[in-house]
Amino acid sequence: MNYVLRKLAFYAVALWAAVTLNFLIPRLLPGNPVDILLAKLQQRGGTVTPETRKAYATLLGGDTDSPLLEQYAGYLRNLLTGELGTSVTYYPTPVSEVIGTSIAWTIVLVGIATVIAAIVGVVLGGLVGWRPGTWLDSLVPMTTLLAAVPYFWLALVLVYLLSRILGLFPSQGGYDVVLDPGLNGPFLASALEYGFLPALTIVIASVGGWLLGMRNMMVSTLSEDYVLTARAKGLPEGQILRRYAARNAVLPSVAGFAISLGFVVAGSVVTEQVFSYPGIGSKLLAGVTNNDYALMQGVFLFITLAVLGANLVVDLLYGLVDPRTRART
Repeated sequence: MNYVLRKLAFYAVALWAAVTLNFLIPRLLPGNPVDILLAKLQQRGGTVTPETRKAYATLLGGDTDSPLLEQYAGYLRNLLTGELGTSVTYYPTPVSEVIGTSIAWTIVLVGIATVIAAIVGVVLGGLVGWRPGTWLDSLVPMTTLLAAVPYFWLALVLVYLLSRILGLFPSQGGYDVVLDPGLNGPFLASALEYGFLPALTIVIASVGGWLLGMRNMMVSTLSEDYVLTARAKGLPEGQILRRYAARNAVLPSVAGFAISLGFVVAGSVVTEQVFSYPGIGSKLLAGVTNNDYALMQGVFLFITLAVLGANLVVDLLYGLVDPRTRART
């Protein structure tokens, strides 16, 4: 119980620190979201008065010209009430609505791609590490090379080969715009078709890391005393692989997988931009481009909660799986 309480206290402090940084970092950027919105109003022929500026500042969650501590206090109050402000980029849409319309696309795309890459990489890495020096080892430099390829270049190559040349998949978008979004067969089939290339890019780019990590851990585990003892007892090789070697070698990958799932909500900015995919990554890039404090803070908050939650789950699971972890902390 003390172990759990210590972990909860640690992550509570980490959450406060992350929320504070989330407040400060956008404000270190040059520019002011109120000025940006007023400039857009002037371009459309509107009149800017002090009352207009005050109204826009209130709408965006507080006057950014006020003292920083006052802004911080207002920011914390808004978080406690679930008010994330109004997006400058997608004005007058609330930030919560902007995130809500895009987060599902990112979770499905990046989440499924991450799961597939982790499973394929861990399984192949386990097999390669179990028989080091065989022809399977040739998979390691090949997948590592693919992981080293710039993300955007790999995405463009796949678009050129599979979309432009072969015409197998659409090159841009999240679904066929003539369809009505919803839980119906045609829309889901269209979303799957449009999401294949972005997902394939993520899988190809990340599977090498999983494979290399699992392979190295497997090679290291094979020299452990408990594996040598199991072989000395004459246990079947398959049983040694499943119950002794792979079971222990996969623990770092499990931790890395949980943390990767935490980053799923961050999306893949480059991939979503190349494929014009309607995910959270493209919204984050638009927010940074337009100095949209509210949108950036809202997206960063979701990322922070997801990553901290994933780390907390991993720590608690490690405490259950390995009692030595509780003893050390």
